[in-house]
Amino acid sequence: MSFSGVTIAGAGLAGLAAAVAAREAGLAVRVVDGAAQAGGRCRSYHDPQLGLTIDNGNHLVLSGNTAVTRFRATIGATTPLAGPDHADFAFCNLATDERWTVRINDGPVPWWVMAKRRRVPGSRARDYLPLARLLGDREERIDARIATDGPVWARLLEPVLLAALNTAPAESSAKLAGAVLRETIAKGGKAMRPRIAEPNLSAAFIDPALAWLAGHASPVTLGRRLRAIDFEGDRATSLDWGNGPEQIADDEAVILAVPAWTATALIPGLQAPDEHRAIVNGHFAFPAPTGAPAMLGLLGGTAEWVFAFHDRLSVTVSAADHLVDRDRETLARAFWADICAALKIDAPMPRWQIVKEKRATFAATPEQNAKRPPARTRWRNLFLAGDWTDTGLPSTIEGALRSGETAAHLVRGDHAR
Repeated sequence: MSFSGVTIAGAGLAGLAAAVAAREAGLAVRVVDGAAQAGGRCRSYHDPQLGLTIDNGNHLVLSGNTAVTRFRATIGATTPLAGPDHADFAFCNLATDERWTVRINDGPVPWWVMAKRRRVPGSRARDYLPLARLLGDREERIDARIATDGPVWARLLEPVLLAALNTAPAESSAKLAGAVLRETIAKGGKAMRPRIAEPNLSAAFIDPALAWLAGHASPVTLGRRLRAIDFEGDRATSLDWGNGPEQIADDEAVILAVPAWTATALIPGLQAPDEHRAIVNGHFAFPAPTGAPAMLGLLGGTAEWVFAFHDRLSVTVSAADHLVDRDRETLARAFWADICAALKIDAPMPRWQIVKEKRATFAATPEQNAKRPPARTRWRNLFLAGDWTDTGLPSTIEGALRSGETAAHLVRGDHAR
């Protein structure tokens, strides 16, 4: 069955992607979200403590992310995604002050592993051969498929996979890691170039999406939280936004693009990931020093990645459950010490802000990956979207956008999706 209209609960990236795809297909669209602003975890806001506009978290995309490219092209996003011209990943070991840059060549033949100046210091070309085993799609832990030691693991694979999976890589799903690697590094450096929203996520994704929807008569209503869904037979029959049930028309569908824990509270019997991992971000009102890499991986410190912007320096720690309850100023001082050591800064700690997301993503373990539901539910007019659904990817911007596209295609009756 196809529908003529759709209500989308949730204005994060998954909900916005669903709205754009559904409107492009000619459906009447409305989007409703309980928050005060759109964007979900990928939002930007003016922080009065810093006096700057910052992102809720530092989100990275890769040049091989096809849904990112489609979404931004559709909504006419002109704010650039900044990053190096090639797939260069800079690292610094804070304990030893050793620095290196892994330089992946553009083409699909990985000759970079043969070049000593391009590969991980202390590694040999043959050390990279086991990585091919990660490209499979069988579900098991990463440490059951490859050895989780040695310079390639410690100095490249572990920090990159930790950022992609937001879960300790050794215990993470090899299937999810393989999906990321097949779509990026396996296609060569042109698909692996890191891209960062400049100046912020809202400018790169959220604001142009809202403008596009407004220009296509698709309203986005904020501050209304979905409190209940009624069901009868094989249909969702009404939505309650706090003022009593609103009936769902026979030719109207619903896409639920909300966090997993919200979806399971609304939908009886829904299985979804129920273990999550935290992310902690630190932001500092200090312009990036001249020559600082846009993104620098750190080993041996508290911070894991430093992002350099013209008006601020930001750090991210993934799988940060060990930090999320720590005092905010203590974290800020530890992060600033790492930044100073990494970027050779001699300055007192500037204005700062710490942003903690306790349930930033689902835990990317084989067990949790198996709990991810498909976009289609047992009710013929109700569909799911979100990076926690069964996208085949970990909890990323790319996965969120694909989930929205998939739900919209099902609403319009494209059963091949």
